Amino acid sequence: MLKKIYFTAIAIMVVMIGFQSCDSDDTDSRTARVQLKLVDLPGDYLEVNVNIIDVQYNNSEDEEGWRSFESFEGAQLVNLTELVGGVNLVLSNEIIPAGTLKQIRLVLGDGNTVKIEGEIEGEGETFSLDTPSAQQSGLKLNLNEELEAGFSYTFILDWDVQKSIVKTGSDKYILKPVIRVEAETNSGSIEGVVTGAKTDDGVEGAVQLNNVVVELYKSGANEGDEPIATTTTNEEGYFIFEGLPPTNYEIEIEIEGYVKFELEDITVIVGEIKDAGSIELIVF
Repeated sequence: MLKKIYFTAIAIMVVMIGFQSCDSDDTDSRTARVQLKLVDLPGDYLEVNVNIIDVQYNNSEDEEGWRSFESFEGAQLVNLTELVGGVNLVLSNEIIPAGTLKQIRLVLGDGNTVKIEGEIEGEGETFSLDTPSAQQSGLKLNLNEELEAGFSYTFILDWDVQKSIVKTGSDKYILKPVIRVEAETNSGSIEGVVTGAKTDDGVEGAVQLNNVVVELYKSGANEGDEPIATTTTNEEGYFIFEGLPPTNYEIEIEIEGYVKFELEDITVIVGEIKDAGSIELIVF
């Protein structure tokens, strides 16, 4: 039997409520629909595999009030690094009692691992991800949000892989989850495609670049500031930042062999996807 590990987050948490009218068969005077989506803020790892064995919610202040989402399909070994470029994992989508949704909690099992780049390019080494005993009391996302009967609510769990893994010694890694919860309907998105000339294989012109790190800053950020979010391009060169509060942003891309790219004054509007267009990187 898998050992249950309840884990807490050292998290940046911005509570999100996206809602719309439920389908006609959902419009019970005492229920609302809740959907949970998991996405990833990427890090410098080939794989980060977490064994999610339960997803729970609590409508009360009582520790005995935890209930499992029945629509969760059961234990899933999830590679977080695959949840980029618009890819997400729906953890739950079901009707629960209306009223105040106090908390959401994830439950991990054993077998969490991280794969890092080895000495030989393209070959990685896999290490166990330990969860300290202090983290076993549970990852509790405090929502305290009123669910109105007959409506649907979407919560996006944005897992920051880079900040969630701590190396404590020789070949020892600890998982300290950092998760941000973003608003879908109270926010907007930025998308784009990254291209560049691949001179090393003789291809002329621009081609779509895979696995390029794209950094996002608020407009006016100072040199040396940490990005507020990062993502990577998929095989088509596509990237997307979701759940962004409405304001102005900047994009930066800096990879070996290409001139640093900066795009300023990208305005995000609630409910809209801002297209950053085709970003063509220039070879040195």
